[in-house]
Amino acid sequence: MSDPHLVYFADPMCSWCWGFSPVIEAIQHRFGAALPIRLVLGGLRPGTEAPLTDADKAEIRTHWEHVREASGQPFDHAFFDRDRFVYDTEPASRAIVVLRRQGMAEALAGLRRIQDAFYARNRDVTDPGELAAIAAMSGLPAERFRAEMDSDAARQETLQDFAIAQRAGIRGFPTLIAGTVPSAPYALVTNGFQRADVILPALERWHAKTA
Repeated sequence: MSDPHLVYFADPMCSWCWGFSPVIEAIQHRFGAALPIRLVLGGLRPGTEAPLTDADKAEIRTHWEHVREASGQPFDHAFFDRDRFVYDTEPASRAIVVLRRQGMAEALAGLRRIQDAFYARNRDVTDPGELAAIAAMSGLPAERFRAEMDSDAARQETLQDFAIAQRAGIRGFPTLIAGTVPSAPYALVTNGFQRADVILPALERWHAKTA
């Protein structure tokens, strides 16, 4: 991208990214095509194999409460009744990579839908069947989605996203950066959750300077 744009590093199973979802929507509403957002999947817990322990659940519950208090986003705490849930964020990330092939708007919409399904509706977004049902809401037929998601190309593209985040030195999610031309350095908008009433004025000022 050579015009003003944002790069959003996120994970669909990151609770603070769920809290940040309304902020991303507010940015899209305010700037539209004048400030496009590129979504990069950061890789929160890809490849996790061990089920959550009671201690893990207690830690996650604390995070969820903090996110709810800061953002007002809903959470379904029935999640904590799940037995032996494996918190592997790679399948949901790969699903968004497949949706991103339809366009960045579809990727961002898919991110919101997966987040809503997981956090607000207690759906298992590590399950390919659940992800296919969510992808269908974006108009991608389940059979085609499953074939693309199971492909080596989708797996490699997802790993490439994780590598981009690592090379960029991203240490937490959500992270939002702003850029203009490829040779210019990116400006950090936020590393971590911030409310829309903080983010939007800062972006207004930055965008005005690039006009």
